[in-house]
Amino acid sequence: MNLPALLLHPHQHFLKGLLRTPVPGYHFTFHSSAHLLSGIPCAQPFKSLGLHCTKWMLLSNGLRRKLCVQATLKDHMEGLSDKEQRFVDKLYTGLIQGQRACLAEAITLVESTHSRKKELAQVLLQKVLIYHREQEQLNGGKPLAFRVGLSGPPGAGKSTFIEYFGKMLTERGHRLSVLAVDPSSCTSGGSLLGDKTRMTELSRDMNAYIRPSPTRGTLGGVTRTTNEAILLCEGGGYDIILIETVGVGQSEFAVADMVDMFVLLLPPAGGDELQGIKRGIIEMADLVAITKSDGDLIVPARRIQAEYVSALKLLRKRSEAWRPKVIRISARSGEGITEMWDKMKEFRDLMLASGELTAKRRKQQKVWMWNLIQENVLEHFRTHPTVQEQIPLLERKVLSGALSPGLAADLLLKAFKSKD
Repeated sequence: MNLPALLLHPHQHFLKGLLRTPVPGYHFTFHSSAHLLSGIPCAQPFKSLGLHCTKWMLLSNGLRRKLCVQATLKDHMEGLSDKEQRFVDKLYTGLIQGQRACLAEAITLVESTHSRKKELAQVLLQKVLIYHREQEQLNGGKPLAFRVGLSGPPGAGKSTFIEYFGKMLTERGHRLSVLAVDPSSCTSGGSLLGDKTRMTELSRDMNAYIRPSPTRGTLGGVTRTTNEAILLCEGGGYDIILIETVGVGQSEFAVADMVDMFVLLLPPAGGDELQGIKRGIIEMADLVAITKSDGDLIVPARRIQAEYVSALKLLRKRSEAWRPKVIRISARSGEGITEMWDKMKEFRDLMLASGELTAKRRKQQKVWMWNLIQENVLEHFRTHPTVQEQIPLLERKVLSGALSPGLAADLLLKAFKSKD
């Protein structure tokens, strides 16, 4: 029996018989305002059955989640104009076909702060997410891409390392995406460092995609939409995603909620090695790489490697399957780069086999959701008419010293609650 075709032309007797006859592996569900039952939207109501039903479908246990997501996507698509639907479909089709221009345009769309473009971006992301889940199921439930976060102090050689490392990966048949997050100019809002200009060879490689993005004031060294950009890159067929953060500090904690592995790059002559041994700096690192380990810097690099090996022993173990390692590398001579990639693959395999990688990604999805909720709630608060009226007056009182910042914040919250 062709169930999808039959469901397009429902019949009263078939439905009543179906309700009385159990179907192995399937259950029949309705969505009704009068009954607390779950279901999926369908175009036709079934008033003759005594239900005000707007949505229904045969569901197997394995398909329930997927069909619910598709129904949600359909609801979003219905709110778009024909032009907007064609635009989203064009981006989606080009993206999954591996077109770099469509990937770039899709990331630009999700980075937009325009309200309507943000809605279009969510529709596109939902379509990509469905495709991504389907591809993961075809891959045996294993992740399609390996996400790696890179951080380190200025001058550690992050861009030089990424170019050498990226060329090595593309030569081995991998497709690499680099999301280089730059600090923003307070004047123009654009990127200050221009990381892409320092990866000239890699930027010309057709199997590599480099996307510099300004932080626009976002704390933590990652942009507001880094998670979305990662998903789009994976949908575009890139199997290794590198996220280069601004520097060390809060960025470790922000990027750790987005990647599978966090790598800390440190120069051998930073001047104050004991600062780096502090727990808050390296506790999130799965791998510490001492860069520029060549020439006259080999001796200090070996010394710092030994210091970090000792420091890591003092930290509480975060994983049952992996103990953080400290290695020496040189992007100029290539020393240690191959061994570093071997360590990274070992980490991925061990974490995947133990189930920790899957659990980590699930936790990251929840963190991603709550970060978006916080952002949207704050935006709603700022744009509330009553709050907007009160902000200039309260700011002047705070600046003059007539009102404490805490009391001003309380007054704004009370105004928001009373009128919302």
